Amino acid sequence: MNVDSNSYTFGFATIMVVIVAALLSYAAIGLKPYQDTNIELEKQQNILSSVGINVERELAEEAYSKYIKEELVLNYKGEEVDGIAFEIDLNKELKKDQFNQLLPLFTSNINGEKQYIIPLRGKGLWGPIWGFIALEEDLNTVYGAVFDHKAETPGLGAEINQSFFQEPFIGKAIFEGDNLTSISVVKGGAPDGDNHAVDGISGGTITSDGVTDMLLERLNMYLPYISKVKTEIEKEKLMADIDSVITLNDPLIQKKYE
Repeated sequence: MNVDSNSYTFGFATIMVVIVAALLSYAAIGLKPYQDTNIELEKQQNILSSVGINVERELAEEAYSKYIKEELVLNYKGEEVDGIAFEIDLNKELKKDQFNQLLPLFTSNINGEKQYIIPLRGKGLWGPIWGFIALEEDLNTVYGAVFDHKAETPGLGAEINQSFFQEPFIGKAIFEGDNLTSISVVKGGAPDGDNHAVDGISGGTITSDGVTDMLLERLNMYLPYISKVKTEIEKEKLMADIDSVITLNDPLIQKKYE
């Protein structure tokens, strides 16, 4: 065999390419279960972070089971439908018509109080941005929020995943009366006392606008469900008030007919 011939060189190169490709494919298949597990644990961490529970990745599954009480799938009418909320890929859902999208929703219980956790996904300057916003039981007040990105500019738009940007969302309101206002990320700083705005990131205007648009678009999708639950809460409160009045007046009613 002439090892200096072109045919030998091409043959050897072809064999090596096939061997390397086979090894890489085998490694990818072998590592995929570990990669999928890491993705799931990171998602659990992010959901927990939105309600102020920060844990290491190896503890995420245990904490998730402890604090997350419900996983719901909704349609555009706010009705519960079949599906597994945790497995819904928002990237795929956002490519659908809004009437066909599946909307995942999570609820948690922290210190005896209920929170509603809404997944988010939108567009930044260089790629997708995403996160979770948690609402208190009134479905108006923000309990917490977390954001992340794929390729925003370091030191600028990439700062949406930092606590100094996320913490100001806590305590803000997404409604003004019965109107959904969402929360705006304001270039140059939110006006003092504005309960529907937070400071934007200096030099990260497009990413900040992306967060604003993402919040409004996603919250609007959940509006039918939010409105329905808020109505149910108001009815329950009214009935409780009526029962309380009846209980208080019961001795007076009995005395009147004695």
